[in-house]
Amino acid sequence: MEAEMHLLSDAEMQQFIAQGYVQVQADFPGDLHAEVCRQIDAVLEAEGNPGNNIAPRIPAIAQVFAHPAVRGALTSILGAGYLMHPHRYCHLNSPGSDGQTWHKDDYIFDQNIRYHRCRWVMAFYYPQDVTPDMGPTGVMPGRQWYNGISSTDPEQATENELGLCGPAGTVSIVNFDSWHRATANRSDKRRYMLKYQFTRMAEPEVPTWNNKVPHWQPLDGDPHPELSRHVWDWLCGRLCDRSAVSNGDARWEDLGADSETDRLQAIYSLGGDQVAGLIEDMRSQAQAQVETNLAHSPTNPQGGNPGELGPVHALAALGADALDGLLDAAQQGSWPGRAAAMGALATMGKAADAAVPVLQAALSDDAMWVRRNAAEALGTIGPAAASTAPALARAIGDEEELVRRNAVFSLSKMAPPDDELVPSVARALADPNRYTRYYASTALRKIGTAQARRALVEALEPARWCAITSSSTNY
Repeated sequence: MEAEMHLLSDAEMQQFIAQGYVQVQADFPGDLHAEVCRQIDAVLEAEGNPGNNIAPRIPAIAQVFAHPAVRGALTSILGAGYLMHPHRYCHLNSPGSDGQTWHKDDYIFDQNIRYHRCRWVMAFYYPQDVTPDMGPTGVMPGRQWYNGISSTDPEQATENELGLCGPAGTVSIVNFDSWHRATANRSDKRRYMLKYQFTRMAEPEVPTWNNKVPHWQPLDGDPHPELSRHVWDWLCGRLCDRSAVSNGDARWEDLGADSETDRLQAIYSLGGDQVAGLIEDMRSQAQAQVETNLAHSPTNPQGGNPGELGPVHALAALGADALDGLLDAAQQGSWPGRAAAMGALATMGKAADAAVPVLQAALSDDAMWVRRNAAEALGTIGPAAASTAPALARAIGDEEELVRRNAVFSLSKMAPPDDELVPSVARALADPNRYTRYYASTALRKIGTAQARRALVEALEPARWCAITSSSTNY
């Protein structure tokens, strides 16, 4: 099946990086999409919206996400072994609807820093033809990196809007951090959109798309070319050459520019001589803005991460040049600054492998946000942090759900075949949070020993979902 995947081209990957979306077609012989629509109609009419259980309730949807074009696009962006997250939803845009305001999705009740390196995507599947009058999902192309827009009111916003239309079987894969909304449905037809989420399970080593061009090719009209080049190089498995992109006179103070476009460009135009200023700026901003960053907003509906700061992105982009300063900041000062330093190490990924001992120690920090961001960072570092698996297994028992969830998710990315990890991970199969439970099942699958498989089967057997059981036929 791998040979049958339709990988994205360089041009399609460039569009995804710069514009934040790419569309593919899951074409099937027969009327699979019409059948999906028929079943959605029946389920919503008889039972209401089943939420996450739309997948087992309508098993044919799985065929769409197994289609070679869809798998190829997801593999191109997220690498082989990407994970389909268990959160999914069937969005109904009814005739006469006025649509939604502009917003970003949260990370399924987790509060990730919105890193510029794309480790998550959303996939919007249309099981019916969708035209502009039917209320397609609207996106703001090229604005996925932005924390602010002119207005969340569609009538007042001045940014370009694109309605993601297409024939039945269209799957739009978008950057997870895209500004999006349901647009007004002025037709007399129901418009369904099935939203699924996917995440990368390993940092890039080589390009995983149909790569022919080794280096980023500048795009006309791209307002943040250095950011785009950085993401391309990261997806190629290499660090961006800072000497090639630095404009030579950018200063850390430029991260305070009035224009968010200018701030984004400055983040990726700084040299290693700016580390000390960036560290100090990160600490002071983290302390001063902690309440603002944690607040609910259209950017972070469940609340944000205290490490969501421009200096964090800039320090992560500098890589090895910033590592010593970040290690110091991760161990000293107030908790917001330490949590922000952990966030920078998390987005650095495998380049932060020297930080593993510091991150392991931080799993016992008094501050929840430090523990949470340290747990996430160990997962992005991946196999190089496998020595911390026992510490992550202990962190699965943390009193804070965000720490438990990130500990078991990170463990699922490295998961050595060690039976000593199984009891702690198996207990997480009964965690109060459904997504922590899912990551625990993923970790057990990755551990893969006979004991891990037995624990998984014992937990899943009594909880199995029957796709044909409903309110009208409950046994």
